[in-house]
This record gives sequence, structure tokens and C-alpha cells, in this order.
Amino acid sequence: MSSIAAGEIKRRGMGVLDPLLKKHGEATVTIRGKERYVVLTREAYARLREAELGQAVREARADYRAGRIADRSIASHLKRLDHEL
Repeated sequence: MSSIAAGEIKRRGMGVLDPLLKKHGEATVTIRGKERYVVLTREAYARLREAELGQAVREARADYRAGRIADRSIASHLKRLDHEL
């Protein structure tokens, strides 16, 4: 991943990110030498979100198979909560 100083963006504008994003799909913005932000292309962001959502679905399915998710109606769930509290 390539990085650029925030001051450079301030001086040259957001267009300074274009070459970095075209080459790498992402860039790190540094402030006082410390990495603070990541800028992504829309396509890279969409891939990241898709991967996150896919992982969430896999985790939910694993929880369901392991019995960690109750398959009940809302009414029975509320009744169980009343009983437990």
C-alpha cells in the first residue's frame, strides 16, 4: 500500500491520490508521519464490504448449526425474556 502525507493532499488537492489509487487501489494518508486513514477506490471498498458480509453470513450459519441461534417466534422469545428477567 502506498502512503501520502495529509499536507501533500492539502497542497495539491485530492487529485494527488489518483495515481496511487489507480496503481494500488488504496492509499494510506499519514499525519505527522503516522498512518491515520486509508483511502480506497469504490471497487476496492465494494470488495471489502462483500468479503465482510460473506464472513458474517458464514459466522451466522455456523452459529445456527451449533445451536447458538434460537429458532423461535417473536412471541415465544419475548415470553422467554420475561421469564428470565
